[in-house]
Amino acid sequence: MSSIVASEIWNELKRYVNTVDRSEAAETLVAVLIDHDEDVEDILNAFKHDSDVKRALTAYLDNDKNYEEDEDIDEDIDDDDNESEWED
Repeated sequence: MSSIVASEIWNELKRYVNTVDRSEAAETLVAVLIDHDEDVEDILNAFKHDSDVKRALTAYLDNDKNYEEDEDIDEDIDDDDNESEWED
């Protein structure tokens, strides 16, 4: 199953899932995608605006990386910090 197709289906169906059940539904979605050999990066790209899926992906992989954070903002902050170190 393609992550893009899964994202389109998820976007259409999640409004029918009770808000309190969306986390569990997202966890199941992520598990199915991973079980069907979808790449983590493909899942992130397809679901880049869905915090439930990003949170579920973080929980599924059980690692220190938090996929809910915006990586572009973190890179900009790190670059600014490095520049000030070089100026001193």
